[in-house]
Amino acid sequence: MKKKAIILLSGGLDSITVLALAKSQGYRCYALSFDYGQRHNSELVAAHNIAVAYNVVEHKVIDMGLGSIGGSALTDNKIAVPDSPQEGIPVTYVPARNTIFLSFALGWGEVLHCTDIFIGVNAVDYSGYPDCRPEFISAFQTLANVATKASVEGDNFKIHTPLIDLSKAEIIRKGVEVGVDYSMTVSCYSADQYGLACRVCESCRLRAEGFKVAGIEDNTCYQERNC
Repeated sequence: MKKKAIILLSGGLDSITVLALAKSQGYRCYALSFDYGQRHNSELVAAHNIAVAYNVVEHKVIDMGLGSIGGSALTDNKIAVPDSPQEGIPVTYVPARNTIFLSFALGWGEVLHCTDIFIGVNAVDYSGYPDCRPEFISAFQTLANVATKASVEGDNFKIHTPLIDLSKAEIIRKGVEVGVDYSMTVSCYSADQYGLACRVCESCRLRAEGFKVAGIEDNTCYQERNC
């Protein structure tokens, strides 16, 4: 029987790559997304479409209101999404987001008897978020294998981060190798209701540069271009 895996699926470029890689390794995939009060719903629409396209066993969307604590341009409309690089950790950082997301994945993993969790964090071409670093992943995996009934009974959790040491261009090339259609994804911090990208936010810039360096056509749907 194939091993199970939980994939954190945001609807973006990195998460579809991780899902495709897990599928290519023979995992039966369960997708987990979050409606956490982000600026737009288009990434959840993308996540749904990706989950259907990849025939996941189950796609669960957790509803939570991280906007109620604020602190991020992605969840608080009073904080503008910057259109130029920032020094230090940018205002698009969502407080404790990956810790919260992985905690839900850990809980679902116990229910499913699934100890493999995949997340598309990246420590190379990223925005300086502290919860995308190897140190964070290592610390969370240690926690997972102390704090759960499954671990006490002998099942150790593994947090898989296949993209963590890759550039955006390397991620794109790897995804193309396993047949990823990146036009399905939404990565923009300021996408409109149709999922069309702004081209100017940091996520858009990193994505566009990745396609350029990879030498692969950028089929992203931008707001000024018909798709």
